[in-house]
Amino acid sequence: MKKVIVDYTKLTTNILNLLVKKYPDGYDYDDIITFQNVEGLTINAIEVSTEDTAYFVKINTKLERTMANYVKGEGTFNSKEIGLASEY
Repeated sequence: MKKVIVDYTKLTTNILNLLVKKYPDGYDYDDIITFQNVEGLTINAIEVSTEDTAYFVKINTKLERTMANYVKGEGTFNSKEIGLASEY
């Protein structure tokens, strides 16, 4: 399985859909995975997966806000509108 670390600035609609489906009420401390990347930096992330890829989405307050707003907005998300990349 391919493993991808995703920063908030690289969030896509597909990954956001996976996040709100897996964590509809937000995520808890127990959901957070802590690991070191190849550069030796400590990463805190939550995991979502597709059939062939595991995405580790870095945790920050903007991610929490985006997930909450996405749920409230009934699925609307425009990555360009908030300055996010369309690809990860």
